[in-house]
Amino acid sequence: MKLHINTPLIESLSVGKGLNGKVWLKLENCQPCGSFKARGVGYACHQHVINGAKKLVTSSGGNAGLAVAYAGRVLNIPVTVVVPTTTKISAINLIKEQGAEVVIKGDAWDEAHQYGLQLTEKDGGYIHPFDDPLLWEGHSTLIDEVIETGIKPDAVVLSVGGGGLLSGIVKGLRKNKLFDVPVIAVETDGASSLAASMNAGKLVSVSQIMSVASSLGAKKVSQHAFELTNTHPIYSHIVTDKQAIKACSQFLNEHRYLVEPACGASLAAVYDSRVILKEKSNILIVVCGGVGINTEQLKEWSRSLGV
Repeated sequence: MKLHINTPLIESLSVGKGLNGKVWLKLENCQPCGSFKARGVGYACHQHVINGAKKLVTSSGGNAGLAVAYAGRVLNIPVTVVVPTTTKISAINLIKEQGAEVVIKGDAWDEAHQYGLQLTEKDGGYIHPFDDPLLWEGHSTLIDEVIETGIKPDAVVLSVGGGGLLSGIVKGLRKNKLFDVPVIAVETDGASSLAASMNAGKLVSVSQIMSVASSLGAKKVSQHAFELTNTHPIYSHIVTDKQAIKACSQFLNEHRYLVEPACGASLAAVYDSRVILKEKSNILIVVCGGVGINTEQLKEWSRSLGV
């Protein structure tokens, strides 16, 4: 049973302006739960149910939590989502709307995560937001869909939080024998845990998250995501919050889609015509989507950042 949909792949003349090649947008914002999480989370939830899980538990106040809640509703299985106290009431309401129970615990995701593990009983399944091979397998289907259209990307641009999407995309590239296709891993300044680890040459944590791109707010990426930087051509790129918000506004005006700052980060990297992309023929951007934004929030961020 597939819980995600095959999303549109469209060429963007506006995002690709200034580049020599074509820019392709994989519109994961069109997934039923609003983000790419539908792929990996949906696959993981289904596998747990096949293996006998009677309940699903996760820890996320954002897109992963909503995706598990959505999957639970479709699979007709109870879901508990543990969120930290910093979670917006709008996100909590969206999760509850899917029929999931919401438990508020801890001041940060790490605390919610530990409590979620404690809540998971023997007949339950715990869905990690980003660090799980089942997630990576589900996310890899994005590349399968692109290849099925006849387009072979020679660069992929995506945003990195905990590294689940990065791990899935690399898995998809390798599955399709695209071993040398570089991945531009984009983070915002203030939420750049992958860049910190790559600079240190080992897996490290950042002390705190200081970015409006809350969906990128993992203090440490998964061990697997970091290890991939040594075995696949992955290039770190950091944009500012201002660049990410500007990209969100520009994308809304040009394509009529509202995406959150975590997604705006990847768009900003291409809008700014990163040098490594200049000679690429087919650039794939994962428009990861995200529900942590509305028009009023975008206006507020734009005002505060001077966009």
